[in-house]
Amino acid sequence: MLIFNFYLTFDGMKPENVKEFLDEQAALMNTADFIPDDPVQFPRQYTKLQDIEIVSFLVTTIAWGKRSMILRSAERMLEKLGESPYEYVMNGDYQRLGNRNIHRTFFEQDLKFMLQGFERFYRTYRSMDDFMATCKTADRTPQQLVETLSRFANEAAGGKNNTRCYSSNLKQSALKRVNLALRWLVRDDGIVDLGVWKSLKPGDLYIPLDIHVGNVARELGLLNRKQNDRKAVEELTAILRSFNPQDPVIYDFALFGIGVGGKGAFER
Repeated sequence: MLIFNFYLTFDGMKPENVKEFLDEQAALMNTADFIPDDPVQFPRQYTKLQDIEIVSFLVTTIAWGKRSMILRSAERMLEKLGESPYEYVMNGDYQRLGNRNIHRTFFEQDLKFMLQGFERFYRTYRSMDDFMATCKTADRTPQQLVETLSRFANEAAGGKNNTRCYSSNLKQSALKRVNLALRWLVRDDGIVDLGVWKSLKPGDLYIPLDIHVGNVARELGLLNRKQNDRKAVEELTAILRSFNPQDPVIYDFALFGIGVGGKGAFER
C-alpha cells in the first residue's frame, strides 16, 4: 500500500529530521496548483468578507467523503445562494429551501438551519471576524465561535439543535471542519489560504485533525493519543508550534497530503 510505504520511511526519524521532512512536504503542497482540486477554491471566488465567511463554513461543513463528490456538492449548494450568499441570507431567501439532498446526509433543511442562524448572527455582528475581535484574547477559540454560531442557529430554529451542522460536544470534539475553515480565513501567506481575518494570527490556529492527519502524525511520533479528539488536536498543535510558532498549521498541507497518498479521499 502506498501509505504503508510512506510510513516505512518514518521509522527512527529524529525530531529535527521530521521538521525538515514536513517543511519540504508542505512546500510541495502549498502551491497554487493545490487550489483547483480542493474545496478552498470556493471561498476564493468571493471578495466580500461576509460572503467568504459564509462560504468557508458551509463548504467545510460538507467536506467529508470523496473530494470529487465534495466539489460537485459544494458547487450545487452555492448555486442556490446566487452571486452573494450574504445577501441571500440577509434577504431571507433561504426560506424557499425544501429538503432536497445536498451532500450525503446533509439536506436543504440542514442548510436552512445554518443560514437562518447566520442571518441572526449578522444582524448582531458585522462579521465573524469582528465577533472574534470582541472576545477576550483567551476566548478567541474555535469552541467559542462554534458555541456562538450554534446558539444563534438554535434560537432561529425555536431552540432545536442540529448536530449535522455544529458539534454538541465542544469539550471533546476535534472541530476539524471549523479548524479547516479558520485555516482558510486566517493564514495569510498569499498562496492557497485567503488570510482575510484580523482577529486571529496564523500562530493561534489549531490543526484540522482528520483521519489522515492523525495517522501520519502518529507514525511520525508527533501524536500519542489514539482518539482524534480535542486533546489530540491540542497535543499535535503544540508540537507543530514548536516547529513553527508563527504558522503551525502550514503542516496541515504536509500531513494531509501524505495521508491521502493520492487516493482522492478527503475525510474532513
